[in-house]
Amino acid sequence: MNPAVRVPRDPRAVRHLAPRGAAHADQLPRRPQVVVAGAGIAGLTAATALAERGVAVTVVEREEHLGGRVGAWTEQDANAGQLSVSRGFHAFFRQYYNLRALLQRTDPELRRLRSVPDYPLLDAHGRRDTFRGLPRTPPWNALFFALRSPTFRLRDLLALDARAAAPLAAVSVPEIYQLLDHVDAETLLERINFPRPARHLAFEVFSRSFFASPREMSAAELAVMFHLYFLGSAEGLVFDVPTSAFDTALWEPLRAHLESLGVRFRTGVAVTAVERPGAGFRVHTGTGEQLPADGVVLALDVAGLRSVVDASADLADPQWREQVLRLRTAPPFLVHRLWLDRPVSSRRPPFLATGGLAPLDNISVLDHYEREAQQWADRRGGSVVELHAYAVERLPGDEEARVRALCDRLVERLHQVYPETGSARVVAQRSLWRQDCPMFGLGDFARRPRVRTPFGGLVLAGDGIRIDLPVALMERAAATGWHAANTLLARWGLAGHELTSVPTRGRLAPLRAWASLGR
Repeated sequence: MNPAVRVPRDPRAVRHLAPRGAAHADQLPRRPQVVVAGAGIAGLTAATALAERGVAVTVVEREEHLGGRVGAWTEQDANAGQLSVSRGFHAFFRQYYNLRALLQRTDPELRRLRSVPDYPLLDAHGRRDTFRGLPRTPPWNALFFALRSPTFRLRDLLALDARAAAPLAAVSVPEIYQLLDHVDAETLLERINFPRPARHLAFEVFSRSFFASPREMSAAELAVMFHLYFLGSAEGLVFDVPTSAFDTALWEPLRAHLESLGVRFRTGVAVTAVERPGAGFRVHTGTGEQLPADGVVLALDVAGLRSVVDASADLADPQWREQVLRLRTAPPFLVHRLWLDRPVSSRRPPFLATGGLAPLDNISVLDHYEREAQQWADRRGGSVVELHAYAVERLPGDEEARVRALCDRLVERLHQVYPETGSARVVAQRSLWRQDCPMFGLGDFARRPRVRTPFGGLVLAGDGIRIDLPVALMERAAATGWHAANTLLARWGLAGHELTSVPTRGRLAPLRAWASLGR
């Protein structure tokens, strides 16, 4: 049995109170109608927040499955039978309060999540960092992590440039972006004199989870990450994962919940444009439909949002259009999943991050935690392994051939890191080569569009949309989804939903004072 994940909430977590208003749309003269474009985390969060207040919601999703970049689906393979496929591993950290609030709609005690006791970081020299057993309380969590690392010594701590490191110690959002968004993460670490081997593990692993190399990633985003996962939160550094595939654990139950609230889903259909014929909207789809709406949530990936705005002449504010159309995508990434005919050692962690082992960024052994993979491995006496390569450089030439070569190099690294896989036969494999994650590069924060738009009734949501809270990745998607819904609910005099975050500034007064002296 999987015990319920019960983690005490950090007493310093910040509640962001919801707008007040009527409890339900049945108290209004007319029930508002909203079209939500996109059924990833942001869109499903917005749909949930609106439907729970009685708003009529239609969700339009380009794919046949829900969940966006956290989606999953099944495929039939001639050799391996029915396979569960997804876009790759995701870590559900305990400080993802707004995402967890969404999941608790169908799983109040979060029993469909299970704790991952550790996720080691391994470098090319065999040095390994671990998050197991760290204290929860900042700054001791970061200090203990550093001092017990084989790549970081006390002399390295004494050699750090305190003035350059001060912003990491006392992050304040959004002020940190004004201070560091013009600097790349690698340059900041060089200024701090952070030892290169430790930098490679402790920071590059996290920066690449944003699908960017440290030379391309904003130092402000790195600082917010450090605050969110280390110095700003007492939730600890251990995360949870779903006990089964994303579709069965998360999105199918949520879809059933939303349909019970009257939400309609149109999957396999893309939103193509938005019209403003009068007081409301008409949302155009690729099937020729024109959906009337009082409000619209565009919860799309970067390319999808740019395409819709570019095709929507009625969304005519020049400055806003430029913000949207200048949004960038991060470099491409590859997810290579293997179904093997023999098991991976039971000693292997469910998730291993790597540094200095290019092109490999991490290895997931899915049958060590996911039900569908466990069932397949039990039936076949094998294992299910997933390999990731992030921030892959695009090169000229035959892309298909280069992706095949990249897959081969990933498998070579797997054999190097987990030698028992060297003699395994590949029963089935699936590769996903994508470039649809937002870029968090230099100066991007100030240019990023916000949830609110110049057009009353139209809002944006997603992990590439600006929100002035210390959130990232899936949690940014959920936070913008709640905020987008709250913006529309307030427009109709309906009550919103409370958001929660880690502290919006450094939680330790001595570190804040030290940081202020360093500026």
